[in-house]
Amino acid sequence: MILLYALCIIFILTPFFPAIGTAHWVFRMPDFVRLQSILIEVILVVLLFYFHWEFNVFEWVLFFCLITAIVYQLEKVTRYSSLYPRKKWRKSLESFSILGANILQDNKDFDAFLDIIANFNPDLVLAMETDKDWERSLDRLEPDYPYSMKIPLENYYGMHLYSKKKLHNVSQKFQIEKDVPSIFCEIELEGEKVQLICLHPAPPSPTENETSKERDAELMLTGKIIKERDLPTVVCGDMNDVVWSRTTRLFKKMTGMIDPRVGRGFFPTYHAKYGLMRFPLDHLFHTDDLTVGTMKRTPYFGSDHFGMYYEIYHTRSKKKEVTPHLEPDEEIEVEEMIDNGLEAQKETNP
Repeated sequence: MILLYALCIIFILTPFFPAIGTAHWVFRMPDFVRLQSILIEVILVVLLFYFHWEFNVFEWVLFFCLITAIVYQLEKVTRYSSLYPRKKWRKSLESFSILGANILQDNKDFDAFLDIIANFNPDLVLAMETDKDWERSLDRLEPDYPYSMKIPLENYYGMHLYSKKKLHNVSQKFQIEKDVPSIFCEIELEGEKVQLICLHPAPPSPTENETSKERDAELMLTGKIIKERDLPTVVCGDMNDVVWSRTTRLFKKMTGMIDPRVGRGFFPTYHAKYGLMRFPLDHLFHTDDLTVGTMKRTPYFGSDHFGMYYEIYHTRSKKKEVTPHLEPDEEIEVEEMIDNGLEAQKETNP
């Protein structure tokens, strides 16, 4: 029973760790495992009843605290399930499709990923964790995808973008970390430009960055760029964050961007090999003058991530459905996140 009590206390406390605001990975990790944590909490409630039909005061306290933790976590994740009312999407003739995937640099099953691309036949392919070996393989796409931006790296943060549509104002940026790139470009849809931003910030973890400061700063810097430019915008990539985290919710609030996951499902993309330990880490956000039609997770192709496929339509809507607005304390928080990320990077690479 001592073990059961200890587990109850752990799963009562840890879901609230991210609310503390500490950037260390220990306090951010509970955000990633909320779905698994809810399941464990339900099991703990059942076990409490199984072993003790008549609760003492301490066990009643554990029971009500577990229920509180379950409700708290459900409030954060329910809108991303298929049970939540789904936003209607508006189809138009102006569209493009993206297939984005973290291919895992050590994965050498090149043909499996190329088969995925052939099956979905997207207008753009975004591949992350790409090195020179992957570049040589992906260059087979060039007859059908003549426009590209290639950033081969050997540090698991390479990035390659291939496109059937002409890319304008293509640039690579190292917004926070000098070896973690992002791609900025524009796609033309019947005379109007759509901004595409491809991101893959490093996660907070024992093997990567000790804190989430660099990742948080990159998302906030990207949000400021989006606010400064009045263009239809799509942000796509492996964000190494879950959509219900404080950082991602703040990013969406400051930009007014929409998450097409809402009302469709969680679409967990990592880890592809372990069904019970999957998190939704690969995202796409868009401004309200765009809408997402088809949205699918790809089959397994040898990586630790599944890929995601999106069909995006330009609605030409002049009505703002979401008005970006931050409270003064949130604006301060955004600037602090950026400053903390830049400072953390200086400490790591003086």
